[in-house]
Amino acid sequence: MVYIAGWGHTKFGKLTDMDLQDLIVAAGQEALMDAGIPAADVDGIWVGHFNAGMVPDGFPSSLSLAIHDGLRYKPATRLENACASGSAAVFAARQAILAGEVKVALVIGVEKMTHLSTPDVTAALGHAAYQREEAGMSFPGVFAQFAQAYFEKYGDHTRTLAKIAAKNHANAMKNPLAQLHKELDEEFCATVSDRNPVVAAPLKVTDCSLISDGAAALVMVAEDLLPAVSKAAKFRSVAQINDVLPMSQRDLLKFEGPRRAIHTAYERAGITVDDVDVAEVHDCFTIAELLIYESMGLAAHGHGADVLEAGTVYPGGKLPVNLSGGLKAKGHPVGATGVSMHTLVARQVLGQADEMQRPGAELGLVFNMGGSGVANYASILEGVKG
Repeated sequence: MVYIAGWGHTKFGKLTDMDLQDLIVAAGQEALMDAGIPAADVDGIWVGHFNAGMVPDGFPSSLSLAIHDGLRYKPATRLENACASGSAAVFAARQAILAGEVKVALVIGVEKMTHLSTPDVTAALGHAAYQREEAGMSFPGVFAQFAQAYFEKYGDHTRTLAKIAAKNHANAMKNPLAQLHKELDEEFCATVSDRNPVVAAPLKVTDCSLISDGAAALVMVAEDLLPAVSKAAKFRSVAQINDVLPMSQRDLLKFEGPRRAIHTAYERAGITVDDVDVAEVHDCFTIAELLIYESMGLAAHGHGADVLEAGTVYPGGKLPVNLSGGLKAKGHPVGATGVSMHTLVARQVLGQADEMQRPGAELGLVFNMGGSGVANYASILEGVKG
């Protein structure tokens, strides 16, 4: 088994006074201090970083050695898998521990985005689409196709998407690390206006995640180090499922890659969705969160709205989703997102999520995806110590 023994997390947002190295150092130092593990005891470093031309730092893995002199000469590797780059780093570190190659892994997810214009960021993220067929299409345009297909088959769900946006903005008010601390009500999120224009019909600004800077870090350890750490969240199970890249070859509404990843993680953990207490999922767009409800098994195809109406996914509901505010309001520095999700769920299952805490949370789901449901990573975390 592999355990999360400590974490670090910068605030997400427009961090003009921090470059990529500053973000890596801040999150990494906090994680090592939190775990109480000396840098010299780290056996390897994994850095999740999408980049896609957003910063000149195309070789960032060794920037992590600036965290502490004790990390010099340690192996460090960059992982890239679009918006799931952070989870790719988490999974690679876990595999190295399970293989017996390392005992202590330092994992960092990082991205610097806000120095670019919105068109420049949009173009960079577009590199994660299938270039033979989808080149030039923005990711709002990509997920607008999901929303158009959903509306065509199941009716107009503008209000459903607005409920998701409003929920996540409200949740972010209790997360001091979130980028946006501003409550937006359902009516505002549902209405096209000068402040909430259409980006790619039917998606409006309030349906889209944020452009963000930020970093998160984890210290992960092998089971035989468990007596030496003060707290630990166990990886009960993980699953990675990759689907074909072209959207033209997939049934968009089945969201099959995410569904397979999440249900494989359930099966490997020996649980069902009814056993999950809290979830952080990849709401890059509100339509994505709606489809993920259905992929999780909370609702049948076309009935994701039911779990909002029933209060299931709200704070106090049976399975709160994105208590952090999600990508929608916490922010989405793409390489950092997967590591951030694992950090936040680890905090939940260890009872250390402060105002965000779901009381009594024992099992948590992380779901992080790259592209349009292409690279899909799911983890089930369980609190065991601390």
